[in-house]
Amino acid sequence: GYVNARLEKETPIFNKQRIDFAPPEKINSLVVSSNQLCMSLGKDTLLRIDLGKPDEPNQVELGRKDEAKVYKMFLDHTGSHLLIALNTGECLYLNRSVQKVRALSRWKGHLIESVGWNKFLGSETNTGPILVGTAQGQIYEAEISVSEGSLFSTNPDQYFRQVYTLEEESGPAPVCCLEIERGIEGKFFIIATTRKRLFQFVGKVPEGTEQQGFSSIFAMHADHLPSFREFPANFGFSEIAFYTPKLRSNPRSFAWMMGNGVLYGTLDYSRPDSILSDERVWVYPSDIDITVNKPISIVLTQFHFLLLLPDRVKAVCTLNGQVVFQDLFLEKFGLLTRMIKDPTVQQIWIHTEKVVFRYHVQRESRDVWKMYMNMNKFDLAKEYCKDRPECLDIVLAKEAEHCFQNKRYLDSAKCYALTQNYFEEIALKFIEAKQEEALMEFLIKKLSNLKPSEKTQTTLLTTWLTELYLNWLGILEGDPSQRNLYLDTREKFRTFLSSPKNKDCLFNNRASIYELLASHGDTEHMVYFAVIMQDYERVVAHHCQHDEYDEALNVLSRHRDEKLFYKFSPVLIQHIPKKVVDAWISMGSRLDARNLIPALVNYSQSASTQQINEAIRYMEFCVYQLEETQQAIHNYLLSLYALCRPDSLLSYLEQAGTNPNRIHYDLKYALRLCAEHGHHQACVHIYKVMELYEEAVDLALQVDVDLAKSCADLPEDDEELRKKLWLKIARHVVQEEKDVKKAMACLSSCALLKIEDVLPFFPDFVTIDHFKEAICNSLEDYNKHIEELKREMEEATQSAKRIREDIQEMRNKYGSVEPQEKCAACDFPLLNRPFYLFLCGHMFHYDCLLQAVFPNLPAYKQAKLEDLQKKLAATSQPSKSHHRPKDADTISLGKGQQSREQIKADIDDIVAAECVYCGELMIRSIDKPFIDPQKYEEEMQSWL
Repeated sequence: GYVNARLEKETPIFNKQRIDFAPPEKINSLVVSSNQLCMSLGKDTLLRIDLGKPDEPNQVELGRKDEAKVYKMFLDHTGSHLLIALNTGECLYLNRSVQKVRALSRWKGHLIESVGWNKFLGSETNTGPILVGTAQGQIYEAEISVSEGSLFSTNPDQYFRQVYTLEEESGPAPVCCLEIERGIEGKFFIIATTRKRLFQFVGKVPEGTEQQGFSSIFAMHADHLPSFREFPANFGFSEIAFYTPKLRSNPRSFAWMMGNGVLYGTLDYSRPDSILSDERVWVYPSDIDITVNKPISIVLTQFHFLLLLPDRVKAVCTLNGQVVFQDLFLEKFGLLTRMIKDPTVQQIWIHTEKVVFRYHVQRESRDVWKMYMNMNKFDLAKEYCKDRPECLDIVLAKEAEHCFQNKRYLDSAKCYALTQNYFEEIALKFIEAKQEEALMEFLIKKLSNLKPSEKTQTTLLTTWLTELYLNWLGILEGDPSQRNLYLDTREKFRTFLSSPKNKDCLFNNRASIYELLASHGDTEHMVYFAVIMQDYERVVAHHCQHDEYDEALNVLSRHRDEKLFYKFSPVLIQHIPKKVVDAWISMGSRLDARNLIPALVNYSQSASTQQINEAIRYMEFCVYQLEETQQAIHNYLLSLYALCRPDSLLSYLEQAGTNPNRIHYDLKYALRLCAEHGHHQACVHIYKVMELYEEAVDLALQVDVDLAKSCADLPEDDEELRKKLWLKIARHVVQEEKDVKKAMACLSSCALLKIEDVLPFFPDFVTIDHFKEAICNSLEDYNKHIEELKREMEEATQSAKRIREDIQEMRNKYGSVEPQEKCAACDFPLLNRPFYLFLCGHMFHYDCLLQAVFPNLPAYKQAKLEDLQKKLAATSQPSKSHHRPKDADTISLGKGQQSREQIKADIDDIVAAECVYCGELMIRSIDKPFIDPQKYEEEMQSWL
C-alpha cells in the first residue's frame, strides 16, 4: 500500500496576497489583461502598471475640468487598447504606446456597459471590428485605429453604427456583457447578456470579409428573436465569465452570474445554434441575499467559479457545486468593489476603494480526482491523479468495486489487478462469485504488473493460471456449441505459454507445468509447451510413441540438435531409413558418424540388402564428401562392402592406395573380414599393402597367375625375394598347371630367373625340345657375360699402367727457387730455414706453415702431429757413441721404430697436404672470426 503523509502544511488553492500599494486617492475602477494593469484614481488620474516592471508605473491625467466621473473601464486582450466610459455618456480612448487620452466623438451620448473585443483581428494599433453594449440596450459595432505616422491626427474611432437592440419583457435592457467567439467553418458565436437574459447570435461570416464586421449576423435576427436563456429574478445587472485553457484558444467553459444564481457549463462549438452545453444552475445559498449582499463579480477557473460579495469571496467547485473556499475580508479594508481575472496569467485581482489584493491559483486540480471518482467518472479521475500513485490506487479500487457491483466482472478484474488491495481478498471475491474468466483476467493483469524480482509471486500466478486455463479448456472442449470460444481460449492459453515475460518462470518450473498438462491429458499442449521450452527431446519422443515418425524427423531436421539425432536415430531408421539418411546428409559435418554407427549396425543386422544400401550411402557420404578419416567409419564401410558389394570393396581398397600411413582402415581387420567372406583378390591387395609379398603371391596363385606376377615384381629393392617369388610362380605353372610354355614365359618376364633355376621343377620325362631355345639363350647370355668381364679386366690393366707412370713422373718433378724469394707468411727470406714449395707457387717456412695449419686441424690430427714431432725430436738427439756403425743404427731403428725419413714424411702428409692459402683449409675458415671469442675481452683491453 501507499503511505499518504504530508511533511508540511499544503498551500491552499487560492492563495491571497495583499499588494503593497497605498493609492493617493480612492480607486474607482481597475482592469487587467496581458500583465497590463490600469487603475482609475480619484477624479482625473489614470495609473498604468506593467506587471513585468511593477516599479515603473505610468500616470496619465484625463484632463477633465467638469464633474464627470469614470463609470467603467475596458481593456482588450492584448493590453493595448483602453476604453474609459464616463458617467456623462462620453468615452475616452488611450493606447498603451501613448500618453494622451482622446475622446471618441462618435460614441458621445451613450453610457457604455460592455465591450466585446475582437480577439481574431485585433492588434496593438487596431481593434478590428468590436461590439459595444450600452445602458439603453443598443449594440453598436465600432472600430478604433491608431495611425503610427501622425498619431491622432485623425479621429481614432473609424465608425460607430448600431446593429441590434436587446430587450426584455419590459422593453430595452442594459447590455451587461458581450463576448465574440469563432467556431469551426467560419461560424461566429456572439453572446450578449442583460439582467435576466442570455442571448446567442450565430452566423457565418464569409472568408475574407471578417474585416467588414458582424452586421450580417445581427441582420439574420432582425425579424425574430435569437435563442436566449431567461431567469425570473434579477438584481439590476449580470456578469458572465469564461475559462480559456491556453492563450489564443477558444474558451472551454462559462459561468453566468444572474438573479437566481450562477448558470455554468461547457462550450461546444460543434452545435448548430447554441454553444452552451452541460448547463447547471448553482442557486444562491441562504447566506446570500440579493437584496442586501448581492454578488458583485464572478470569475471562472478550470474547476471553480469565484463570487465576489461585499465582504467576502466564495469559491464553488463546478464539478459538484460545493463551496470549497471562503475568504472573509476585514472591515478596515472597506467594501469590496470589483473582481477581475487576467486570462493570460490566470491571476485574480480584487480591490476596494483603497486596497488591492491578488489571488494566485495553485494546483487547482489537486482534489479533482476525488470529485470525479465520487461522480463515477473514473477515467477523468485517473487522468487527474496519474502522477499521484496513492490517489490512483484509491480510484482504481473504487472503479473495480463499482464494476463488480454492476456485474462487469472482467472490467473489475482489470482494475483490481492495478490496485494494492490484498490479493487473496480479491481472488476469493471472484471465486465466490464463480467468475473464473474474470479471475483469470485478474491473475493475468496481476502477473504482467509484477517486477522481475518477485519470482515467488510470479511462479504462483503462472502455475495457477495454467491450471485455470486447462480447466476452462476442458469444459469448453466437451461443448460443441462453444467451439469458437474454445478456439479463442486456446489461442489465449498459447499466447500465455509463449509470452517472453513468462518464459523464464515457465522454464524454471517446467516440470510442474508438464505434470499439470499430463494430469489433464492435454498432449496437444504438452507438445506445444515442449516446443516453446525447446524441449525437443520430449516432442520427438511423443511423436515416436504415437508412430508419427515423419513428424519426429521433421522436428529433428528443423532444430538440428546433434544429441537428439544420436538418441532417436536407432528408432527412426527402422521405419523410414531413406528419409533418416537424407536428414543425416543434410546435417553434414555437424553429426559425428561414429555415434550413428550403433544405429546402423542394429538396423543392418535385421534389414535386407536393399535397406543396407542406405547405410552404405551414408558411409560413402562421410568418406567421399566429408573426407572422414576416423578408422571406425572406414572399417564399418568395409564390412558393409564385404557383406553386400564385393565390387565396391576392391575399388575402395584400390582408391585408398598402398601407403600404410595414408590408409584409414585397419589392415588386419580388413584382411580378416575379406578372408571370412572369401574375397581373395581383396586379400591379395591388403597383403601387398602390408608388404607380405610371399603371402600375396601364394593367395594370388589361387586366383590368377597374372595377379601373382604383379605381386612378384613389387619388392624392387630385394632381388633375392623377387627371385624367390618368381620361382613360386614358375613352380606353380610347371607343377600345378603343367604348362611348359607358360613356364618359359615366366623366364622372359623376370630377368632374375635362369633356365637352370626352373629345370628342377620339370618332371624327368619332359624332353629337351620344350626348352631347347631357352637353354641356347642362356648359354649365349653366359658367353656375353664372359666377354664383358674380359673387356673390363683389360681396361683395369691399362688404367694401372697409366697410374704407375703418373707416380714416376711426380717423383721426378721439381721447382726452382730464386735466392731473393720470401716466405708467403712471414715475408722473411725463404732460404734461411727449411721450407715448402707448393704447385700453386706459394712458399712457406716449415715453422710458419706449421703455425698456420695447426689451429685448423681436427683434434685427432693435432694429437698425431704432436706425437710425430716428439718422435722426430727423439731421433735427432746425439748418440752416446759417435762411432757406432751406420748399419747397426739402421738395424736398431727397424726393430719396431720408424725411421727419421718416415716420420718426416708423415709430418709432411699432415702439414703440407695442401697449400694453406689455396686449399680447403682457407675455404673452411671463412666463417671464423679474426679474434678468438675466448680471447676477445683480453684483446679489447689491450687496445684501451
